[in-house]
Amino acid sequence: MTRTPSRVLVGAAMSAGALVSVSACGLIVGVGPEPDAGAKQQAPAASHSAAHSAKPSATAPAAPPPLTEAQAQAALLTQADLGAPWAPTQGAATWRDGVLKAHADVPECHKLLDALYTDDLFGADATGTRVVTGLDDAMDQAQLRYQVLSLRPADVDRTLTWMKTLPKICARFTAVTGRGALQNVRVDETVLPVVGDDRQGLRVTFTGATATGEQTLLTLDVAVVRVGEDAIALTHGGPGDVSADATKAFVQVGAQRLADIRKQPRLRV
Repeated sequence: MTRTPSRVLVGAAMSAGALVSVSACGLIVGVGPEPDAGAKQQAPAASHSAAHSAKPSATAPAAPPPLTEAQAQAALLTQADLGAPWAPTQGAATWRDGVLKAHADVPECHKLLDALYTDDLFGADATGTRVVTGLDDAMDQAQLRYQVLSLRPADVDRTLTWMKTLPKICARFTAVTGRGALQNVRVDETVLPVVGDDRQGLRVTFTGATATGEQTLLTLDVAVVRVGEDAIALTHGGPGDVSADATKAFVQVGAQRLADIRKQPRLRV
């Protein structure tokens, strides 16, 4: 079953896109007339003088401090962002243990399964601020796990680099669930909105059968976006299909909210 994207969040994403378009038009309108010939002749001398008066920066700008927990909490998506039928999670979905708790022979593919099951794409060695929220769409048994993180940039970049390899290394593989059921797994790259400084999206599809012989189809959209020194990460999944438009809206609105939080006075717990 194909889900429709959340109207509240998609509307916000469209508004954000409109603002970007207006800003771009403003930049074009603001371009002044070309200077006259006299101004052009004087320009080299002015540039030469400026070059001699400018002083090189003694030190590179300091990296911003990590997000506080209060800042990270404020950057999370909420039920109000998604609208009905989304609601605060009631716990792990049954398909999480039934499908994601599985083994694959290829080490990188097994690592992916572990990361999806634990909702941790960065590993235990990546330390810093992490907050997470869960939301359920009870109508379609879908779940959204959304995280805001302030980790070492190298840890985020390492995860992004690893994710970029998965559509090739793990394009197709077989997994065996804890109950002995076989799952055929497909990993595809997805296109995300051009937000933040770097990003990677994946669509992971599981097809197979449960231990009782019931046919299964599970789809997970996975995304990580680095925004300056911070990051957002999400998994949006459920039985059947999931809305790629909704996933893109989660990413676009979430990245903008995180950037906005960084501009505000520093919040503390």
